[in-house]
Amino acid sequence: MATFTENIELYEQQTQKGITDPFPYDRLMIHYRKQKEYKKELQLINQALKVFSDQLQKQTTRIFAAAKSKTTSKRLMEKFGKSVGLLDKKGNLKTLPEPLARWTKRKQTVQQKIKKTKP
Repeated sequence: MATFTENIELYEQQTQKGITDPFPYDRLMIHYRKQKEYKKELQLINQALKVFSDQLQKQTTRIFAAAKSKTTSKRLMEKFGKSVGLLDKKGNLKTLPEPLARWTKRKQTVQQKIKKTKP
């Protein structure tokens, strides 16, 4: 059975590789939070947001690229997205999917904690 420090090292290795599984990011964020290492947590949040935003962008690009050959399909997808409130008038996502929404909210909290701890 792995020890706590071995798990932390494993999570750090996985996040450095830029894997797209939120579990190691979440566990490391919790660890840094409990250790009150807010700067490390903020760096990790920024890294996670970048990795997952890039993944989301690639997925949406693939979806629209597949629909590009069929312009009717693309227009229908955009109309549907706008009608159910997922897309704004420009075709951008209105809300962030999980875990991006949760991490964005946590980022604001960590930034406030860092400001409070500065002398």
